[in-house]
Amino acid sequence: MKKHIKIVLLTSALLAIYPLATWLALNFYQDDPADMVWTDREAFNRKFISNLDLTTVVQQDQVQHKLGGPDITEAYQSDADLYQLVFYRTQRDISDGITTKVECTALLYRNRQLIAVGDAAQQQFLQMQPGRP
Repeated sequence: MKKHIKIVLLTSALLAIYPLATWLALNFYQDDPADMVWTDREAFNRKFISNLDLTTVVQQDQVQHKLGGPDITEAYQSDADLYQLVFYRTQRDISDGITTKVECTALLYRNRQLIAVGDAAQQQFLQMQPGRP
């Protein structure tokens, strides 16, 4: 009978600890894209970018803190404004080891503040460049 009670107590303790450990991991563990395999990194990037809210102020350093450095970057200076178009890989196109813009989602920053995402970011960047009609 004592053995049965020990098993029940041990099982109860494990069942009580598991939800706590899960909650702690979900709320305090910081994902690091640099440590992820490419499929997980793409999914992480895609999910994070899809949750960006352009109605609030989103600073470039906030995004880089979560996603790390971008895969591709373009920039130009126009008067006092700095425009940066960055690309984070969100889907694989060809398994050749080279990341292309087609495999990425674009983010456009003006003075390090996010102003556009996706195709709209690329279009705005091209339209704002000096010397373009």
